[in-house]
Amino acid sequence: MTRYAMSRRRRNFIAVIFALTAAMLVVFDYSCSSNAPKTPLLSAVSQNSADQQKYDGKQFLIVKVVDGDTLDIDIPDGNYPHTRIRLWGVDTPETKNPNTGVMYFGPEASAFATKAALGKRVTVYLDKHYGTRGKYGRLLAYVRLPDGKFLNEELLRQGYAYADTRFKHGLFNKYKQLESLARSQKKGLWAEVTPEQMPKWKQRREGFNPSTSSGFTAETADIAEVNK
Repeated sequence: MTRYAMSRRRRNFIAVIFALTAAMLVVFDYSCSSNAPKTPLLSAVSQNSADQQKYDGKQFLIVKVVDGDTLDIDIPDGNYPHTRIRLWGVDTPETKNPNTGVMYFGPEASAFATKAALGKRVTVYLDKHYGTRGKYGRLLAYVRLPDGKFLNEELLRQGYAYADTRFKHGLFNKYKQLESLARSQKKGLWAEVTPEQMPKWKQRREGFNPSTSSGFTAETADIAEVNK
């Protein structure tokens, strides 16, 4: 074998070693990055599973109505003596948020929820295809009242809440349709609400722009969105 051939073979061997080393580093790096989110992911899965077992399909007493869409039930949640529920798929006007103050039809929505649920035993249902907890750790739930009606749906049907289209859930399309119906019948807040009185997220969904607000009325709902 010539000196040139030996030198070439040596260079090829070194190149192979470098390639294998680089490949191993890539695999190691990918393994580390892949493992990074596993702990919180498993934690979320564990939380969902625990919540399903603890709450889904079970009855609890409503001990407090915080707001039209926020309730407390009589079972501890971690270090808290009660579990706070945020109703799935609805957003009632605020009454306790210091950033917004008391919003139009907020007290009416809170009073409706109080009369319908406070002191009553309700059945809690969780959405099996979506998470069980919201941004602030509250339990996301559908709440069935003793008469068989769901509080989430009654708030929409009677015009005390907006269908919250910011987050997907199992009854997403149904809730948009309930809002549309209440709106067409001018029930509850839909009788006189103005764009400025809606939540900011709802104003954005409506395409409301304060500088071009002329001509916008409650009747100009985007009905096409209901059928998406």
